[in-house]
Amino acid sequence: MGKENQVSDMQIDDQKSNSDHANPKFSINVLQLLKSAQMQHGLRHGDYTRYRRYCTARLRRLYKSLKFTHGRGKYTRRSITESTVTEVRFLHLILYTAERAWSHAMEKRQLPDGPNARQRIYLIGRLRKAVKWATLFSQLCAIKGDSKTSLEAEAYASYMKGTLLFEQDQNWDTALKLFKSSRAVYEELGKYGDLENQVLCRERVEELEPSIRYCLHKIGASNSLTPELLHMEGPALDLFRAKLEAVMAEARSQQAASMTEFHWLGHRFPISNAKTRVSILKAQDLEKDLHGPAADSLPAEKKLAIFDKIFTAYHEARSSIRNDLVTAGSAGNMKDDLNGLDKAVSAVLGERTIERNQLLIRIAKSKLTKQEKNEKATKPEELVRLYDLLLQNVADLSDLVSSGRDRKPEEVSFTEECALKSLAFRAERCFYLAKSYSLAGKRTEAYALYSHARSRADDALQKLQASSNNDQTLIKGLKMLYNDCRSNSCIEHATVIMEEEKAPENLSQKISNISLAGAHKKVETSLIEKLDVYESAVGASNVKSVPRIEAFPPAFQTIPRNPIVLDIAYNFVDFPSLENRMKKDKKGFISRLWR
Repeated sequence: MGKENQVSDMQIDDQKSNSDHANPKFSINVLQLLKSAQMQHGLRHGDYTRYRRYCTARLRRLYKSLKFTHGRGKYTRRSITESTVTEVRFLHLILYTAERAWSHAMEKRQLPDGPNARQRIYLIGRLRKAVKWATLFSQLCAIKGDSKTSLEAEAYASYMKGTLLFEQDQNWDTALKLFKSSRAVYEELGKYGDLENQVLCRERVEELEPSIRYCLHKIGASNSLTPELLHMEGPALDLFRAKLEAVMAEARSQQAASMTEFHWLGHRFPISNAKTRVSILKAQDLEKDLHGPAADSLPAEKKLAIFDKIFTAYHEARSSIRNDLVTAGSAGNMKDDLNGLDKAVSAVLGERTIERNQLLIRIAKSKLTKQEKNEKATKPEELVRLYDLLLQNVADLSDLVSSGRDRKPEEVSFTEECALKSLAFRAERCFYLAKSYSLAGKRTEAYALYSHARSRADDALQKLQASSNNDQTLIKGLKMLYNDCRSNSCIEHATVIMEEEKAPENLSQKISNISLAGAHKKVETSLIEKLDVYESAVGASNVKSVPRIEAFPPAFQTIPRNPIVLDIAYNFVDFPSLENRMKKDKKGFISRLWR
C-alpha cells in the first residue's frame, strides 16, 4: 500500500510539472513596453502618424518571425486563440494591433480643422477596433500571463474602453468607472517594482486624473474643471485637451454675453463685438494662471507658453477692434469708444510684454549664477540687451498712457510708476554693463560703471520710497542692487591696487620675454610697425600674447633683376652664299647620265 501511494504521488507531481510546461505563464511589462515604444517613435513630439507606421512595421516583423502570415496570394484570416499563444510574441501581436488602431484614431483627432463628420465616424471605428483588441489582450493575459501582466492588461483594456466612451460623449458613469478602475490598478502597481516602473505608474495616474475630473464635471458631481488642466502633457491627454478646449470656449462665449465693458485705469469702454469679448475673456483667463496661487509652481517654459497665448488673444482683440473702426463710419461717439478700447488693450498688451521680458531676465540671471550640464552660460552682454528691450517697452507704454487730452489721476500715477521702473531698470543695466567690462579686464571702466549704477540705484530707491508706490519687490531688488554695486566696486578697486603692486614685476617679466621673432605664430603686427601708436605692448592686463620686435626671418621682397635679351635680328640678316667654298663631290660618267 505504501509503495502504491508513493507511485501515485509521483504520478501526480509529474502531471503537475507537465501541465506547467504545457501552459507556461508569460510576463510582460505592458506600461513600460508601450511608453518606451511611444517615446522613441514619435509620441515625444505628438507625431501619431510616425507611431502608427512603427506599429505596422513591428507587426509585419512579428508575423514573419512567428510564421503566422495570412496566406500568400489570397488572404486567409488566422485568429489568435488560447491554443495559438505558445510564446510571448503572440501577445505582442495583439497589443501592437490595439496600439495601431488607437494611434490611427488619435491621428485623425489631430487634423488642423478637426475631424469632420465622416472622419469622426472613422475615428470612432478605429477606437472600437482598439477596444476589441485590448479586450482580447486582457482575456489572453488572464489565461497565459502571470498576475502582474494580467492586472496591467486589464488596466489597459479599461483605459481603451473609457477612451471610446469619452470620444462618443455618452455613458459618462461607465467611462468614470473604467477610468477609476484603471487608475486604481496603476496606483497599486506603483507601490512595487523598480524605480522606473513606479515613476511610469505615477505618470499614468496623473494622466488619468483630468479625464476622471472631466467625467465628474459632465455628470455634475464636481465643479473641479479648471483651465490649468490645459497645460498638462502626455499622449493620454490629447483627446481630453480637445474636449476641454471646446468646453472652455463654450463657457467663454456664455460669459461674453454678460461682459459689456472693459475697465482700465478708471475708464470704462463698452464692448459691442462678441468676438472681441471672447478674445479678451480668453486672455483674462490665461492671466489668472500667471497670477493665481499655482503660478509659483509653474516652470518658466510653461509661463512663456502662456504669455504667447495671451499675446495671441490680445492681438485678435485688437484686430477685431480695428475692423470695427473701419466699419464704424462717421459715428463720432462710437469711434471714440473704439479708439479708447484699442488704447486700453494695447496698454495691457504692453504690460504683459514687460512682465514677459522680466521673466526672461530672471531666467538669464539664474543661468548667470547657476550653470547646469550641457547648458550655455549667460553673458552679461545678453542681460544688457534684455534691459534695453525692457526700457524700450516701458518708454512705449508710458508714451501710450500719457497720450490723450483728459488724463485721469490713475493714468498720471501709472506714468509715474513707469518712470520709477525705468530708473530701476537703468541701474540694473548699468550694473551688468560694468560686469561685462570687468570680465574684459577693464578695471577702471568697470569701477566707474559700478559707482554710477550705485548712484542710480540710490536715486531710484529714494524716489520710490518717497512716492505712494509701495512695490516691495522692486524696493528689495534695488537694495540688493545697491549692495552688489558697492561690493563689486570695492572688489574692482582692490584688484586695481593689486595689479599696480605687481605691475613692475609683471612689466619686467614681460619685457624679458620679448624676442625678435616672438613665440607665437599668430601676431597681428610687430612693435617696430607701431612706433607712431600710443599703445601698451606689455603693460596692459588684457594682452596675452608675447610681443615681438620685428618679423624674423624677414619676408620676401620684390627686387629688380637683369633684363632678358631676345635675339630677334637673326631673322632679318641676309648672309652671303658659301657654296664656292664648299667641297664639291667628284662624279663619274654614269652618275651624270642619271642626273
